[in-house]
Amino acid sequence: TLAPRDRAFFMTLVMTALRRRGEADSVIKSFLATPLPRKSGRASLILLLGTVQLLFLGVAPHAAIDLSVRLARNDSGARHFAGLINAVLRKIAAGGHSLLRDADAAQLNTPLWLWTKWCHAYGSPVTEAMAQAHGSEPPLDVTVKENSALWSERLGGLALPTGTVRLEPNQGVVDLLPGYSDGAWWIQDAAAAMPVKLLGDLSGKTVLDLCAAPGGKALQLCAAGADVTAVDISAIRLQRLAENLGRAGYRPKVIEGDAMRLDPQLQFDAVLLDAPCSATGTIRRHPDLPYRKTARQIDSLVALQRKMLEKSALHVKNGGTLLYCACSLEPEEGELQIERFLDDNPHFSAVPITPGESGIEGHFISPAGYLRTLPQMPIGMSLTLDGFFAARLTRRN
Repeated sequence: TLAPRDRAFFMTLVMTALRRRGEADSVIKSFLATPLPRKSGRASLILLLGTVQLLFLGVAPHAAIDLSVRLARNDSGARHFAGLINAVLRKIAAGGHSLLRDADAAQLNTPLWLWTKWCHAYGSPVTEAMAQAHGSEPPLDVTVKENSALWSERLGGLALPTGTVRLEPNQGVVDLLPGYSDGAWWIQDAAAAMPVKLLGDLSGKTVLDLCAAPGGKALQLCAAGADVTAVDISAIRLQRLAENLGRAGYRPKVIEGDAMRLDPQLQFDAVLLDAPCSATGTIRRHPDLPYRKTARQIDSLVALQRKMLEKSALHVKNGGTLLYCACSLEPEEGELQIERFLDDNPHFSAVPITPGESGIEGHFISPAGYLRTLPQMPIGMSLTLDGFFAARLTRRN
């Protein structure tokens, strides 16, 4: 119901508060003598949003403080803290910026448990670079049916080496951009668009796309000429998949159901498992993720992925390809998951990716030949993309 300008500001405020929550919280604590009591309604959120407006969005102090006080007075739990909120925000407006000058923003804005995990997996310098990239607003990446050079010109974007067209953030209403309603392209991060390209020539081949919704990879498979069977357990997500496929004019076979219960007699030339995962590779786009995920949740997902990998393998024909991918930065959901699968399934072997294959640059390829992108990595002449993992495996005859 908000006017477009107000809606845009609201979204910017929320996303900035999530991306820079650690910095804002550290400043608030410096000016708050004692923590707010548990029964203070939305007072802490009001303080956070007010601080973000003052320190990061350039909102005039009187406007940000007045809005925050009015929000507090309209909240039954926070109204008793309206005076405190007013006083703290005035102090932040006067001295908050100086507290940020020497702060390690990347570390402050990353929950400690994730920071520790990433330092163990990648080292401190890489972790610092990843966390810095998470603080940036991501571009709008699109995958085109054909002729990325033409569409980069029509959309005013940049054609990346892998064929993705990259647009600047805030392109307006996406539905109104040229080619969207015709299904000439669809939104898909540059990293997420790479795995399907590893399957090579798909003309006339049968492909099983597991966990297929919302359909970015299914669209790629159809555009490549594959005979696609798309499976997903969520009826709501499948509706979105059908809309996306229909806009592009594709009508693959779609199955609503649990991939774990699919008839094992169904055999395919290639099976794509875009596994349920922690999605920590997408934090640039979903800055709420670090505050919604836990280490225990990741352990549960790793167990599920292992079962799904074993089930997916049953549907691969002799000589066929199993492509596993996950939009996660966690090695246990990527490299370690695949190594364990290969140890348990000697009839499968990895098919290493080679630099330049499908436009994939060498720094995206791990020593074992897997696809591993990290959010701070350059792609062509541009910077940043989602963190992603993919492994290409083949079943021996």
